[in-house]
Amino acid sequence: MSAKERLLLQLQKEGVTDERVLDALWRVPREHFVPQHLQHRAYENIALPIASDQTISQPYVVARMAQALRLTSNDHVLEVGTGSGYGAAILAQLAHDVVTIELRPELSGPAQARLRDLAYSNIRCVVGDGSKGWSALGPYDAIALTAATPSVSPSQWEQLSEQGGRLIAPVGDLNEQRLLIFRRSPGHLDCRSLGSVRFVPLLGAAGFNILAPARMN
Repeated sequence: MSAKERLLLQLQKEGVTDERVLDALWRVPREHFVPQHLQHRAYENIALPIASDQTISQPYVVARMAQALRLTSNDHVLEVGTGSGYGAAILAQLAHDVVTIELRPELSGPAQARLRDLAYSNIRCVVGDGSKGWSALGPYDAIALTAATPSVSPSQWEQLSEQGGRLIAPVGDLNEQRLLIFRRSPGHLDCRSLGSVRFVPLLGAAGFNILAPARMN
């Protein structure tokens, strides 16, 4: 059994049961999103360091968030925090297209090149303050925040479709957050907690105003 097969079996045991999500993790070559010297560890269920003191998220975290969003092949998605581009690649397997925004140009540029080399034609990489979303290409059917936020910003709510739009984010303080999934409909907003998590902080105008350590993605 390959390392990738073992990883998928582990994810299934931990509650990732959506076949489309599991298929997306199978199709995306995680080894291309980690440094060469760590490629032999690409299919371990752990976060790994990438450039600029950042990390590529644990596969379970990526899969859990993707599963909660219940994406369809028609969905227009915003990801806040491009990092290596791995999360965007997973989302792009599930949705019609993905806009992924990254505060750090030194991460966004290589991620864009990597995704282009892997022929992901339905991903658009932009550089900017993702804590405020990216209104130029909204509204979005789904929004995924990949770092801890004190709250969901008004601008992000405004960019979320009122017709069943979903938003997932780790919301809380710097020490602990709840992974919350929201669903928006006209005049109504549902919220469900997926449990306690601990992410590093989201930076930007609507994030945490600190000098933060490495951000997971």
